This record gives sequence, C-alpha cells and structure tokens, in this order.
Amino acid sequence: MALVKLTKIIDSILYLRGQSVIIDADLARLYETSTKAINQAVKRNSERFPEDFGFQLSEIEKEEVVTNCDHLKKLKFSRTLPYAFTEHGVLMIAAILSSKQAIDMSIKIVRTFVQMREFLINNQEIILKINQLEKQSSKHDQNLKDLFYLVNKLIDSNQSQKTNKVGFI
Repeated sequence: MALVKLTKIIDSILYLRGQSVIIDADLARLYETSTKAINQAVKRNSERFPEDFGFQLSEIEKEEVVTNCDHLKKLKFSRTLPYAFTEHGVLMIAAILSSKQAIDMSIKIVRTFVQMREFLINNQEIILKINQLEKQSSKHDQNLKDLFYLVNKLIDSNQSQKTNKVGFI
C-alpha cells in the first residue's frame, strides 16, 4: 500500500519553470479531496502563497502537461488553467486543509521531494558524465557524417574518371 502511494507521488511530480511541482488535480487526488476545494482554500489564503510556493500554468504549459501526462487528460477540457505547487506550496496547503489525510500525505510528499533532491545531489557526478557522453556522441555523429560525405565524394569522383575505351580489343 505504501509503495503504491509513493509511486503515485513520484508520478505526480513534474518539472515546470525550473522547479519540481505537483499540479492541483494530482494534489487533490493525493489528499483525497476535490481540486475545487484546494483552489478555494488557496484563494482564501492567498497571502500564504507567494510566487515561489505555486503558480498558475499558462495555456501552453497546460497543453504540454496534458500531452505528456496521460493521467491528466481531463485537464484538456477544463475551462480554468491549473495551478502547480512547489514543495513549500504543498506544505502550506496541508496546513490550511488540516485534515489527517492532508497532513499524512504532505509528510510523504515532502519526503519524496527530499529523496529526489538527495538523489540528484548524490549522483551529480553521474549526471555530469552522461552530459559529457552526450557531447562526445554528438561530435562522433558529426565526424561520421563528414567521413561518409568524403567517402561518397571519392566514389563519385572515381566513377566519373572511369571511361569506356572505344574500339577493338
């Protein structure tokens, strides 16, 4: 049961505007409440939600989220733009909802955010190596293209130099 919830949390975390966030619909699902209830609570307590706690998606971001996240397909038909909440916004929502479910889930969500951050920090060397390999790979690709171009050019020039002799042998 705990593993299933952890998977749901991890699948709910998206990377938008350079931040790890959870969309309001996913947060409502995790807190076992409605998206409307979350958004109303946020609007009633707007002073608790500075810009670094959450933001409303643009139309383009909404389309991208709907396209890339199968579980958020219903957002396509929503007339309102969804909100995205950072780790701090998730904690603040738990504080204003104050149900046992919201408190328990917010602890799990924050722990998941922390684990993701620790993973990135602990594996920074691996990430750098992968980036280096990608750069080297692109250089190799270009070198191979240049090589094939030169080989084809040589083949074409050799074929044009061959002439059939006319006459008797």
